[in-house]
Amino acid sequence: QVQLVESGGGLVQAGESLRLSCAASGNIFSITVMRWYRQAPGKQRELVAALTSRGTTYYTTSVKGRFAISRDNAKNTVYLQMNRLIPEDAAVYYCQMSGRSDYWGQGTQVTVSS
Repeated sequence: QVQLVESGGGLVQAGESLRLSCAASGNIFSITVMRWYRQAPGKQRELVAALTSRGTTYYTTSVKGRFAISRDNAKNTVYLQMNRLIPEDAAVYYCQMSGRSDYWGQGTQVTVSS
C-alpha cells in the first residue's frame, strides 16, 4: 500500500505561483508513474502532468511552459510548480501514483482570483 498526502493549495491572484507537494509513504518502491490531476466544479477530472520513474514528463497543453512536475527521492515527494496561474487553473488538484495499484491523495484546493 502507498499513502499520499498533498499540500500547498490555496488562494492566489492571477499571475502568481503555487507549489503543490505530494508526500508518499508505504511501498513506494513499486511506483512507476506519478501524476497530478485536477477537477473543477462541473468538469471531468483532467490529467495535468505526469512523471515516470525514468524521468519522462507529460503536460496537458494548457499548462505547458507554466507548470513543472518534479520529484525529490530523498523526501519521497513529488511536486507541481505552478507559475503564471490563471482563473482556469482553479480546481481541486489530486496526486496519483501507479505501481502495483493506483493510489490517490485526498486533494488540495487551488483558487485563482482574477
